[in-house]
Amino acid sequence: MAIAGCGHISKKHAAALKGMDIARLAAVCDIRRERAESLAGQFGAAAYSDYAEMLQDKNIDAVIVCSPSGLHASMGEKAAAAGKHVLIEKPFVLRLADGVRLAEACRQKGVRLGVVHPNRMKPIVQALRNAVDKGLFGKITHANATLRWNRRPEYYRSEPWRGTRAFDGGILYNQAVHLIDLLNWLAGPVSEVFAYGASRMHQIECEDVCSCVLKFSNGALGIIEAAVTVYPENLEESLSFFGTEGTAVLGGRTMSQVMEWSFSSLSSEEAFNQANRLNQTGNTGGHKDILHDFADAVLCKREPLVSGREALKSLRLISAIYDSVTSRRPVKVTMQGGA
Repeated sequence: MAIAGCGHISKKHAAALKGMDIARLAAVCDIRRERAESLAGQFGAAAYSDYAEMLQDKNIDAVIVCSPSGLHASMGEKAAAAGKHVLIEKPFVLRLADGVRLAEACRQKGVRLGVVHPNRMKPIVQALRNAVDKGLFGKITHANATLRWNRRPEYYRSEPWRGTRAFDGGILYNQAVHLIDLLNWLAGPVSEVFAYGASRMHQIECEDVCSCVLKFSNGALGIIEAAVTVYPENLEESLSFFGTEGTAVLGGRTMSQVMEWSFSSLSSEEAFNQANRLNQTGNTGGHKDILHDFADAVLCKREPLVSGREALKSLRLISAIYDSVTSRRPVKVTMQGGA
């Protein structure tokens, strides 16, 4: 595997590949040669500053795209055209039409397309998925996703693309996308949204706070609250599910704990013990798991856990939310199409 883009997140991918039995890091690339050489030196990989040149490397089977978000689509398409499997860091892409085109390009070239949403691998999330699949909630009445974080001005000044509409995309793409992916995966699909967004603290092109009301296709309601304006530091990343027969809340600063776990099918003691066992797993599940799943998908010729098709579902939802922010009216979430 190769890493394209040697910024902060690339180190997580390189470390995850180290010692993996079914994949290894063969090369890294960055337009800043010194960054590529630094990462390559730490992990014993080849260093490139020219992406097109790296794609010609026959030692590379797959490319992990870790560039600024606005470059994901074009870099993914170039990798697919070179016959490389494509794994894209979150967010998938910033425009629905680009996502549809990239998925089709990978399909035509016969390469796998995956997106990095490691929170799906967390044991507490897997337990929540199991509870939903087993119908433990009864009829789900509503489900909420809450991101209350802090991003200081220095964060946006550290990289020129941050906070821009073209390369960052906004808070729903950059910070809240993992939560939105989980909410849509576990409770979706969403049929209609109504949202407001604003820049209340930072001098950036994108919003730094967004509030959205959702209507799910099954009739349940929901709320997405996302903010990077919380004083003085990150406060909460949580996912809450409420039903006629159960309540579950996953929370903490980085959604690492079961805060509430109550079901009519479980005694209070059983529910407490389940939650306690899950909390003892800690904040496990991450880049190593998602990379291993992707490598296994390539080798076994199957779809990865978070495929391009899966990522398009969240992309359609986020696109509808931003359409609502712009139009200031409810917007239907399209299930198909690229516009």
